[in-house]
Amino acid sequence: MNENLVEWVGYAAMLTLMISFMMKDMKKLRIINTIGCLLFVAYGFMLGSYPIIITNAFITMVNFYYLFVKKN
Repeated sequence: MNENLVEWVGYAAMLTLMISFMMKDMKKLRIINTIGCLLFVAYGFMLGSYPIIITNAFITMVNFYYLFVKKN
């Protein structure tokens, strides 16, 4: 796989997560954080790194729970 693409996906994931933590609205924070986590999951698959995949997939599930099940 193109190493530049892998690196740019990692940078996009990092930037998206950093932006999410500047949100005051919890719903916006969770939505943007979920996008960042999904980018990190893709990045983890590109690298073959299970710790990145597992951690960010778990955070994505937590965000989905609070966005769609708990709705607070």
